Amino acid sequence: MTSNSTSALPLILMEDITREFRQGSVVTPVLNGIDLTINRGEFVVIFGPSGCGKSTLLAIMGLLDSPTSGLYCFSGGPVKDLKLSDRARIRNQEIGFVFQNFNLIGDMSVFENVEQPLSYMKIKPSQRKERVMEVLGQVGIQDRVRYRPSQLSGGHQQMVSIARAIVCHPTILLADEPTGNLDSASGEVVMNLLKQLHANGTTVCVVTHDSRFLHLADRKVGMLDGKMLEGEEMMSIRL
Repeated sequence: MTSNSTSALPLILMEDITREFRQGSVVTPVLNGIDLTINRGEFVVIFGPSGCGKSTLLAIMGLLDSPTSGLYCFSGGPVKDLKLSDRARIRNQEIGFVFQNFNLIGDMSVFENVEQPLSYMKIKPSQRKERVMEVLGQVGIQDRVRYRPSQLSGGHQQMVSIARAIVCHPTILLADEPTGNLDSASGEVVMNLLKQLHANGTTVCVVTHDSRFLHLADRKVGMLDGKMLEGEEMMSIRL
């Protein structure tokens, strides 16, 4: 398959995805027949109330979890066929993650947190430093390279998280409730930054229960009780 034909395929294709969790004889369904397509260059917001399955879906999209059943293709290839080493490479180099709780390493500096994903790649230290400073400049915190996460506000911690997510120049950025632990002003700064990254060519998918930022998306997809809702059905979702 040529690179042109590969780029024409959906970046993410999900068909009839289910996910259930078992504890003894108790089975808890979380995702129920999810169909979702995300094309390269899109900004998609998946919204719905807490507990509807958004974070579980994002974990599957980011290869942090696997579906119970259904088809998931990333960049044209079925994920179930990937070797563990290939899954790890894709998570590190092609998928950037932004988490609600930031997931920064407390005893590392801002610079070291952002540099960490590059340490798994064959990149010279001088090139790593250049790339880290470039993305810290993008998110506006290049003056805090020596700070530890505990010395930063929540908004600045999320900026570090975004810098770490984009330092490998990922194909897609996945953000799980990126404004959930922030005040309204910081949340707005973070979402506008994600929109700017999208404008520069990054595919972005955000899951949220915050209705203030739905207008930023190219496409909005609602979730309720583990199912996707689009069109008029989305009007039934209460956030």
